Amino acid sequence: MAKHPLWSDEYWLLLLQLYLKKPTGVKALYARPLVNLALELHIPPQYLYQQMFRFRSLDTPRIERLWDKYAASPQKLQRAVRLLRQKNGYGNAGDFFQGVEVNETWEKDFKPITADEAMTPVMLILILDLYFRLIPSTMVPETPEVAELAKLIRLKPARVAEIMQVYQSVDPCLKPRETEPSALTEACRNIWRRFGNDNPEKLAALAAQLKAYFK
Repeated sequence: MAKHPLWSDEYWLLLLQLYLKKPTGVKALYARPLVNLALELHIPPQYLYQQMFRFRSLDTPRIERLWDKYAASPQKLQRAVRLLRQKNGYGNAGDFFQGVEVNETWEKDFKPITADEAMTPVMLILILDLYFRLIPSTMVPETPEVAELAKLIRLKPARVAEIMQVYQSVDPCLKPRETEPSALTEACRNIWRRFGNDNPEKLAALAAQLKAYFK
């Protein structure tokens, strides 16, 4: 796997600490702690996820030394991670990444939407996935699937149903009808452009992985 331009060997400490977090082992691709570390480093979760597998094989002398030094000494590892984070500029995106081109395309999916800071594109992606599994008459708060998703992403069922109404307004397969204007219309339209006309199985696979972020 090609080295990511923002990856530093110092980050093995951060990744090892995450790997050793109970239950010990490789974390789910979109597990919240993994995504949070990815956001901190501006490195996609997919890259960190693949790197984490290397702790299973200890395939380089550096990784083997880190494992021997820290795997059985969580307090020593915690001190090393704390020192790393205290480095000048570390954790301050304005300083640490000054002069570095950072592609935030994937990061925006996990950040609040300007029109509604209680929502993120990831939440809208999960709602769109459910949208394709239901028919309009079942896109209501009382539908068990709507309530289940609402509980997972910490919204009220009525809010999820409301967003499904917004998706109906941008769905080209439905007859246009008058609807109440929504601050999320443009955000829903953007998600539809990305996933609505593609193979729904791809969206379903992504949604299944993204659910780990909310568990």
